[in-house]
Amino acid sequence: MSELTYLRAVVLGVLQGLTEFLPVSSSAHLAITQRWLALDPESLAMHVFDGLVHIGTTIAVLIVFAAPLRLYGRRLIAELSSDWMGKRYALHILWLGVVATIPTGVIGVGFKKTFEQAFGEPVWIGVGLLITGTTLAATARIGRGKRGWKDFAWWRAVLVGTAQGIAIWPGISRSGSTICAATFCGLRRRWAAEFSFFIAMPAILGATAMKLRDAWQMSADGAVVIAWGPTLLGAVVSLVVGVVSLRILLGAVRRAKLHYFSFYCWAVGALVVTRVL
Repeated sequence: MSELTYLRAVVLGVLQGLTEFLPVSSSAHLAITQRWLALDPESLAMHVFDGLVHIGTTIAVLIVFAAPLRLYGRRLIAELSSDWMGKRYALHILWLGVVATIPTGVIGVGFKKTFEQAFGEPVWIGVGLLITGTTLAATARIGRGKRGWKDFAWWRAVLVGTAQGIAIWPGISRSGSTICAATFCGLRRRWAAEFSFFIAMPAILGATAMKLRDAWQMSADGAVVIAWGPTLLGAVVSLVVGVVSLRILLGAVRRAKLHYFSFYCWAVGALVVTRVL
């Protein structure tokens, strides 16, 4: 197996930053690229690398959504005060986020071994990409959502959270699945994207914590050298590229152009299934 060099770290960091947010599945692209670069995804070095680049893309979410997150935080604090007289929309959104996170966690923990095995089978990665492409294509037939937060029931949040849990399968895009699910439930496009990344942060951080926990357990078995320079560079690259790609995604959501990405997913998925890639 090859070592993680600076060039490989930059390539993987760019891929993580782009595909974590664009609806084309970061897991599929990283699995394919790691195989091309002869990197062992189950090694301690790659567990640490994967964990840190996910932290980088989480920071990208915080940067892009800094303004709405500040407004939401202020509103939530205000609603928690005893003298608040208005509608408690911030608390309702928080409740929806908690409800959506539950099925994600249940699926992620319950099917962890199944998902890990799928990462080692290129054909299943390709199938996941084909499913993603079909889901994105379906958004072209969905009209503009009119439902607001007060009309977004808890069971709809469960559906979005379930879509996020299923997206742990390699090749199925997390951002694509959750935004599509929220859109199919009638939520307005802009809010569908915001809700997708609102529930993404605990999911991404949870997956990162599991990666780093596995790395910690592996490091206890013996002394292993981590290429910290390339690893940290990859994390920074994923952050910078992630900010750009997230803004591209939000523009595509607002203009109802998500289905454009379906052609790419179908093409790459077909190439993976037929073992051309």
